[in-house]
Amino acid sequence: MTLPNDPAILLSVVNTKLRDFYPSLDALCDDLGTDKDSIEEKCRTIGYEYDEMRNQFI
Repeated sequence: MTLPNDPAILLSVVNTKLRDFYPSLDALCDDLGTDKDSIEEKCRTIGYEYDEMRNQFI
C-alpha cells in the first residue's frame, strides 16, 4: 500500500489504521514496508507527534 504524500491525509489514514489494525507505529510500518521516520516527519510538519501510550498522532 502506498501512503498519501499530503501530511493531513497521511495523518488521517495512519491514525485510522493505528486505531483499527495495529498495536504500534512500528507494527504498521513493518507490515506496510514503509519508513517510520518519514511518517513522523510529515506529520510533524503539521504539528503532530506520535504518542506511544495513545498509539496515535496527537
